[in-house]
Amino acid sequence: MTELLHRPFDIRSIALTGLFVLAVLYTLYFLRSVLLPLVLALLLSYLLRPVVRGLARAHIPSGAGAAIVIIALIAGMVFAISRLATPAAGWLEKAPYSLQQLQQKLMPIRQPMEKVARASGEIENLAAPADPHAAAAVEVKQHRLSDLLYLRTPEFVLSTVLVLILIYFLLAYDGVFLGKILRLTPSLKDKKRAVSIANEIEAHVSRYLLTQTLINLCLGTAVGATVGILGLRNPFMWGAMVAVLNFVPYLGALTGIICMTLGAILSYDSLAYAMVFPAVYLGFATIEGNFVTPWVMGRSLTLNPVLILLSLTFWGWMWGIPGVILAVPILAAFKIFCSHVERMTPIAEFLS
Repeated sequence: MTELLHRPFDIRSIALTGLFVLAVLYTLYFLRSVLLPLVLALLLSYLLRPVVRGLARAHIPSGAGAAIVIIALIAGMVFAISRLATPAAGWLEKAPYSLQQLQQKLMPIRQPMEKVARASGEIENLAAPADPHAAAAVEVKQHRLSDLLYLRTPEFVLSTVLVLILIYFLLAYDGVFLGKILRLTPSLKDKKRAVSIANEIEAHVSRYLLTQTLINLCLGTAVGATVGILGLRNPFMWGAMVAVLNFVPYLGALTGIICMTLGAILSYDSLAYAMVFPAVYLGFATIEGNFVTPWVMGRSLTLNPVLILLSLTFWGWMWGIPGVILAVPILAAFKIFCSHVERMTPIAEFLS
């Protein structure tokens, strides 16, 4: 910082740096359909690579081990879709009736709010003069949910196939890219440093993803089993929702609690009993977030909560919902990378 302050002020270099940053952001946004499968495949390869290496120690070649892992992954996806398709379709079919039922059950809460809104509207009408030339409201009809699903399904299938193919090649040709880097690196010292950084980043990212996945699966199982015992229908669907949403810190748990609250209100006539289910979700999420995850992860893999929210906002703006899911793994990988580069260790400390 002292050296930067003593350097002459160059507005041209600052402008060029700003243009370069904008160009990078535009490239990330414009190529999101290509970069999203690549980033997702890379992170999943870190998660599955220990399994392939374990199969290699059992004298199974890397190509065959990667194929076994991909087949098992596809089988798990098919099983999950088969278990979730029926309850999800049932909820979608009952959506119009469920909205009317929800309005009726929330009528005791809505009536005071409607009175306040009506009173404030009358005050605004008295304060604002009537405009005889007011424009008529234009109603824009949007696609139905079935139309949106029909339009998005081919894109989702193609992205899934591309991700699976990339995962297979990343697992089957493990170490090829590192070998290319070592051939291009001139000195032996730099070769050793590159190997050390690559191995440590892979180990930390694999540990982070594996630990977070196991924690989310345990949380989803606990919540799903508990709400199933208490009588809520489709506990497998709720458990899967909890496990997936927990990959998004803070916002995922909030979204899940809102969804479970609405589902419980629609399932039970008693509003007081319906509140038990989101309370169960909130209790398990609080225990997981404040005790289990910090104890299992340790300080080396913890991230700054403020920067997590900023990362969620940024990647959600760039790549939508997939960007929100990938925001924390990307931030964790960047923090691990910075912690192993001497000049970037202050950034890693700032991210912790």
